[in-house]
Amino acid sequence: MRFPPQRKIPATYMRGGTSKGVFFRLQDLPEAARMPGAARDALLLRVIGSPDPYGKQTDGMGGATSSTSKCVIIAPASVPDHDVDYLYGQVSIDSAFVDWSGNCGNLSTAVGPFAIANGFIPADRIPDNGTVTVRIWQANIGKTILAHVPITDGQVQETGEFEVDGVTFPAAEIVLEFIDPSDDEGDGGSMFPTGNPVDDLDVPGLGTFKATMITAGIPTVFVNAADLGYDGTELQPAINEDKAALARLEAIRVAGALRMGLIEKAEQAATRQHTPKVAFVAPARAYVSSAGKAVASGDIDLNVRAMSMGKLHHAMMGTASVAIATAAAVPGTLVNLAAGGGARDAVRFGHPSGTLRVGASVAQVEGQWQVTRAVMSRSARVLMEGAVRVPANVFDKV
Repeated sequence: MRFPPQRKIPATYMRGGTSKGVFFRLQDLPEAARMPGAARDALLLRVIGSPDPYGKQTDGMGGATSSTSKCVIIAPASVPDHDVDYLYGQVSIDSAFVDWSGNCGNLSTAVGPFAIANGFIPADRIPDNGTVTVRIWQANIGKTILAHVPITDGQVQETGEFEVDGVTFPAAEIVLEFIDPSDDEGDGGSMFPTGNPVDDLDVPGLGTFKATMITAGIPTVFVNAADLGYDGTELQPAINEDKAALARLEAIRVAGALRMGLIEKAEQAATRQHTPKVAFVAPARAYVSSAGKAVASGDIDLNVRAMSMGKLHHAMMGTASVAIATAAAVPGTLVNLAAGGGARDAVRFGHPSGTLRVGASVAQVEGQWQVTRAVMSRSARVLMEGAVRVPANVFDKV
């Protein structure tokens, strides 16, 4: 039997923050995949190597973790005063599903460099040496991100001395500004979907938990680590090797999604794996990171651990970092209380790989809290560029 040759699709493999993914220009995708739908999902699943019952993504570009099972599509801006549209797909590892419900804050860091290198930014805006501000329209959630990208000799500067905990090697610093990052999805149409900075969240079979539910950066459900029997210094093995713990945290996520109005029935949570996130917080306490780095209690304001795609994240998602900074800035939230309470416009938190500092500007308007921007620094780097290949029959079952 004769089999047709594979299809060759221009692509770039990039790291952004503590994530990595396959980046495409919309115009380079096969015509059937240029529009949202089954054909696009089928292509990205095959590129990444999903669904994989072995959980390894050996026959694709994925790395078998939530941080490395990602795709990005970049297109000319559809919104005035922006440079590019950025669409993010979180690819499931073991099921045939691509979640388009949220953003990836870490991969947002790589969008600016990709846009510059791939001709989306006019040449007259790129200095010989300096910084280019790329205005990004985050198409999944309809928000603006500003990426301040360093330029050396007319090219994106990728190497440098800036270090990100959770990334082995240093690189050049890229400053990200998330403009008006609160998402109005859900029941309340505000940053706090329930209207409250803290709620009693009833979780069937588990009881009632104090929770801060917020939609800044990404919909996130914050609970106290102590209420789960944790101290906030846990690393991945303590959670990811405990099936009962994973089940409890997923139950909290589902209950939070229902309370936030993100889903109507509990069963729908299975098709919305990327959002909301669940994170547990605790006052600052010393620990040793997954890389063996000692983190002193005086180095941080609080500890935070977050779940992503059913597992404890190895560091911290960029969008969840925005949620952390925003919640920390609002007096009385669980995040704010864990950080010591009071007013603040920046917070440094401990995560499994080390620490991260992120800031947020909030204000109360007509009795409701609003966030105008969140700022953090990450780094990005091209790992490989050229083309990915997929079997020619990728669309046969669509």
